[in-house]
Amino acid sequence: MSLRILKFIVALFAIGGFGVFLATLDATFRHGTITPPLLTYAVIGGIIPSLIWLWFWLREDSLNPEPTRRLLYTFLAGMIIVPWVIPFQQLFTGGIHENPGVIIAWAGIEEIFKFAAAYFIILQHREADEPIDMVIYMITVALGFAAFENALFILNPLVNGEIIDTILTGNLRFFGATLLHVLCSALIGIALAFGFYRRRSIRRLYTFIGVILAIGLHAFFNFSIMQTQGGNALSTFAVVWIGIILLILVFEKVKRIKRLTSLSS
Repeated sequence: MSLRILKFIVALFAIGGFGVFLATLDATFRHGTITPPLLTYAVIGGIIPSLIWLWFWLREDSLNPEPTRRLLYTFLAGMIIVPWVIPFQQLFTGGIHENPGVIIAWAGIEEIFKFAAAYFIILQHREADEPIDMVIYMITVALGFAAFENALFILNPLVNGEIIDTILTGNLRFFGATLLHVLCSALIGIALAFGFYRRRSIRRLYTFIGVILAIGLHAFFNFSIMQTQGGNALSTFAVVWIGIILLILVFEKVKRIKRLTSLSS
């Protein structure tokens, strides 16, 4: 009963945050800054790339696919938490470009919120019954978060009529920030997967390590992007791309966790 109450409270907070965001958009519409068509284009430009990546990653679990309903809830949860993340990040605004502490705080807020959303929506549910499910659902919540965040980034140049900048922003985030969210959340998912069959204390330790690694990688990426310009940013993107390749390889090991455990029991 207490768990249901907790879920209800979390849902109220999520709906409340989303309501505040919609009210802000409504006020912006009234001042004529953002029009409904521009908002529609931004939302489509944010969601479609995330759905493409989601389709790619779901193929890794094609033998025992997750329920579409749960995937949808998890994706939407990732989107809904964005309006809550932003005000928390605004509490740490002192010289973000020069202050590593602020960069770490912003990265930590995003990673903790994504993990919390996935945990309350699905990770503690009986349908998440395999180690690989931990990774799949963490990636799904990350892509939902990235979809909403990308839409916000695309919206700014759209409002200013900068079509080329809009396209460039969308492309850069498709291959950069979106994959960063995937990789960071996947680190937590991998930690959960390797602790799936272990006792609770070990699972908690693995979870803590996964969250710390995710925050560290996210903060490193953000700091590197802020310190580089132009072509130098590609070296930072390359770190993420290499990480994605390694993630694909780790996926194969995660798939075998259950079989190895079964053989040893």
